[in-house]
Amino acid sequence: MKQFVKIWILVTAMVMGGALPPQVMGDSNITTQWSAQAKSKKKSKKNKKQNKKQAKKQKKSRRSVKTQNFASPSRLATVPTIGKTASTTAIPQQNTNALLAVNIPKGVSNQVLNYKAIRVNFNPSLHIPNCVAYELTATMVSMADAPDHESRKNYNYAKDNNVKSCPENWEYRGSGYSRGHMAPAMDMRWDKTAMAQCFYMTNMCPQDTKLNNDHWRVLEEKVHNWAKRDKRIMVYTGPIMGKSPKMIGKNKQNIAVPDAFFKVLYAPDQNRSIAFIYDNKPCPGNISKYAVTVAEVERRTGLTFSTAIPKHQCNLSDWE
Repeated sequence: MKQFVKIWILVTAMVMGGALPPQVMGDSNITTQWSAQAKSKKKSKKNKKQNKKQAKKQKKSRRSVKTQNFASPSRLATVPTIGKTASTTAIPQQNTNALLAVNIPKGVSNQVLNYKAIRVNFNPSLHIPNCVAYELTATMVSMADAPDHESRKNYNYAKDNNVKSCPENWEYRGSGYSRGHMAPAMDMRWDKTAMAQCFYMTNMCPQDTKLNNDHWRVLEEKVHNWAKRDKRIMVYTGPIMGKSPKMIGKNKQNIAVPDAFFKVLYAPDQNRSIAFIYDNKPCPGNISKYAVTVAEVERRTGLTFSTAIPKHQCNLSDWE
């Protein structure tokens, strides 16, 4: 009976959440049981508190991820795994390549668009790019030249709906100018996404049709082959604007027509650079007529390229 009373007192104390009654302190068995149960109860409360805290952190983390719009091509995003042919040579993640960064002059409207294979410095005021940069590797060229490469005929010029000031395809119609790719489709045939994005109007400039189809294309083909030979080349292309550019597009005041175009090339492994400037008109003759230094392009455009690039080289024989 005495033992029963002690147990009853113990249970009552546990229910009431109080301390161990003095009359029970003398019974070692009950004391041990009480101590174990108290510790268990305390540990359970601690675990519940930790679990609640962890759940709150996970919820906050998920909310943070949702706010990042990785689906938008105009955001900085990780490069998806390339489909097509597997290769032991890694194709670089274009968006994280510091060499592709170009400094735009103060006062010039600019919006950086990081696509899968190209970085576009887009001018929302002129509705053309200030500069388009990308890395072209031997692996990319091999895939682009493979029999199963992406076909240009399967892709159409398109507006990038994530860019508010991106012009429409139809705005070039009847202007007398071609939609001139700054990053050419030839270099993007290795991947569907890269190919589709190079047809965005953010990658286009009004370009003389004959220049686009002839001598500018010859230069693009040479760059394509040089990248295969040199393993990788950084390519920067864009317009050179006049003081009062001609305008085309909606109401003939929407899209600026460049006076000329530049192409800067840098082979990091060889520490070799060269640049070219072509007027926006038919430009006959050998490409040697149009070779200049990177410094000359910087002077004409106000752009500043990576300090890693030699600025005063202009030796075409090092490239041919």
